[in-house]
Amino acid sequence: MRKPFEKIALGCLLALALMGPATYAQAPTPAAPKGSVVVASPTYTSIAMEITVNRPAAEVWKHIGKYCDVGEWLQVPAGCKIISGKDGEFGAVRSVGGGEVLVGRTELSYTYAQTPKEGTPYNLYHGTVEARPLTPTTSKLVYTLFFDNSMLPDDKAREADKEARRARFTQALQNMKTLAEGGTLPPPPPPAR
Repeated sequence: MRKPFEKIALGCLLALALMGPATYAQAPTPAAPKGSVVVASPTYTSIAMEITVNRPAAEVWKHIGKYCDVGEWLQVPAGCKIISGKDGEFGAVRSVGGGEVLVGRTELSYTYAQTPKEGTPYNLYHGTVEARPLTPTTSKLVYTLFFDNSMLPDDKAREADKEARRARFTQALQNMKTLAEGGTLPPPPPPAR
């Protein structure tokens, strides 16, 4: 004889099967309201970059791992400013031309997310910076970007955007390596006209 639970489960499955798919299928997601920052059909992409540094990971992180160190190694003309919370704490918001919230952190990494802007499609942009130990005297810096590029017009534009981001953040990794190994950065190039 079957256990009562098995009879109930079998009965539920039979009832769902008899109801047909239209009866219990999830309703389609409604379109985003006009002026919403929600993207109807996102296409997520990521960019992973890395560079080897001739210093131990903990030492590297001391040079480049504070949340507002980004102003120096990304060579942001206006620098970086904590506009809410405390540097290095969850929820801290930094400004490097726009708001970025610290959403994850470990001893040798952090993850940030850019904040939505009213009237602009939200691309769910996130970045993670991490120092990984390789040997007692070397480490690897890993920078990963994640975002939605569906608002760009076509594959050619999406690939060009991805390569421009890769170039900018590869330079940022080189700058982090220079700083972590005790060097100094040259002045940033003048803005393009």
